[in-house]
Amino acid sequence: MKLEGKVAIVTGGARGIGAAICRRYAAEGARVVVADRREAEGAALAAELGGGAFSVPIDVAKMESIAALVEAVVAKAGGIDILVNNAATFDLAPLLEITEESLDTVFAVNVKGTLFTLQAVARQMVKQGRGGKIINMSSQAGRRGEALVTVYCASKAAVISLTQSAGLALAEHKINVNGIAPGVVDTAMWDNVDALFAKYENRLIGEKKRLVGEAVPAGRMGVPDDLTGAAVFLASADSDYILAQTLNVDGGNWMS
Repeated sequence: MKLEGKVAIVTGGARGIGAAICRRYAAEGARVVVADRREAEGAALAAELGGGAFSVPIDVAKMESIAALVEAVVAKAGGIDILVNNAATFDLAPLLEITEESLDTVFAVNVKGTLFTLQAVARQMVKQGRGGKIINMSSQAGRRGEALVTVYCASKAAVISLTQSAGLALAEHKINVNGIAPGVVDTAMWDNVDALFAKYENRLIGEKKRLVGEAVPAGRMGVPDDLTGAAVFLASADSDYILAQTLNVDGGNWMS
């Protein structure tokens, strides 16, 4: 087991990609902390995982909530070895219709939340003096612009940039910061994405989802379990000489 004895926090861990990573980390021996706004779902998943797993409610857009997460995990588990910054939100609109509220909401979670959760956990890791692994979830949307997805694309590009800067800043402390850029992944969030595309592109519900799946070189949309191998690799000793990188896990959608 590659993560035996490690304490791993996964934000947005109650559903989708986050839940899949939680399950895989538990199978690899980690003590998993399911951190999510959905308290009941987080608690249910932690109970399912066993192995000392527990849940902590968090809203990554609120600084006091991030601080409470770190405090709770250290008090209960004694320290932190791995952080997966997975919590995210999505919005979509034509450029001329983007609102300040949309921008503020998406950046508060995807950028501010990622940065300050990383910062709070990194401070604890530095204090512990034994290094650590931090994984930021970006997206193929962070690799390019999309006409209807300006705000989300910009937020995920910012995550890639944050990963590079933090990776360099924390290398001296033996804290590896890397990222994962998923492609199109079949989760509950994609139902919302599909509905927004249907609205603005005048499509039938489900049509956009079908088309993007067919366009993936691998021949299908991803599923959450497709991301777990990379998440284990970047959290384990196998990636000790890798830092400040964002790994595409997207079925060949983007090559960089």
